[in-house]
Amino acid sequence: MSILVVGSIALDSVETPHGKAEDSPGGSALYFSAAASLFAPVNVVGVVGEDFDFSQVDFLKRRKVDFTGLKIEKGETFRWGGRYHQNMNKRDTLYTYLNVFETFQPQIPNIYRNSKFIFLANIDPELQLHVLESIESPTLTILDTMNFWISGKRAELDKVIKQVNVIILNDDEIRELAGENNINYAAQKMLIKGPQVLVIKKGEHGAVLVTKNDYFASTAYPVQTVIDPTGAGDSFAGGFVGHLACCSQLTKENFRKAVIYGSVIASFNVESFSFLKLKEISREDVEKRLEIFRNMTCF
Repeated sequence: MSILVVGSIALDSVETPHGKAEDSPGGSALYFSAAASLFAPVNVVGVVGEDFDFSQVDFLKRRKVDFTGLKIEKGETFRWGGRYHQNMNKRDTLYTYLNVFETFQPQIPNIYRNSKFIFLANIDPELQLHVLESIESPTLTILDTMNFWISGKRAELDKVIKQVNVIILNDDEIRELAGENNINYAAQKMLIKGPQVLVIKKGEHGAVLVTKNDYFASTAYPVQTVIDPTGAGDSFAGGFVGHLACCSQLTKENFRKAVIYGSVIASFNVESFSFLKLKEISREDVEKRLEIFRNMTCF
């Protein structure tokens, strides 16, 4: 089934202990699309400036990623710069230039309005609400957000949370959102607000899936050398949603497997700068790593 993603498209300049990459394509919408398109067609709504080099995303078009919803505005594309430390869980943001993304107002083309799987990437909750109001009878709606919106636009974010089926957050975000230090209690507290599924990303320590009647914890796939963690969360979401879009039924087992697919895709993503690794791999590569993962965790 078709997947719609609404999010940022950026040019990232990243420095890690393994090197540097200047003005690499990034942003939540592109990382998500690079991952999800390994499973199903993806429709993208976003904005770029006149400086964006579309040749860098030609591979996504070949994977049936549709950019009809992408606006090209006068000015420069959203830019972000970051530096990671030896401990890759820590990074410094060197600069953030919103540029054309500052005035982004998502317009959902008519051909996208019947998309069945909706990923609301990390953008203003007011814009996320607008997207939800523009979609006709989605099968599954998935929300991502961050601390900036949790503290800055809590009322608007709460409205979105009431309307979505799945929330994907990291452990710090769920603690702040629920106002609880205990992750398990925080998760149950959030499920009362409306969503049926909560996925908690724990970086190198894996991910947890929580519903009112189920709890599933997965380790992360062991990557020997992490080159660049940028976009790992969005690529995880792409694998998670991509798998579900291929399922005939949204069962407990398929949600659990979606977490594993998300972890597998994220493990590929961190092995290179930008989404160069996701560009190179095929669905066959994903399935091979999934089988290795299965053997590692089966007992």
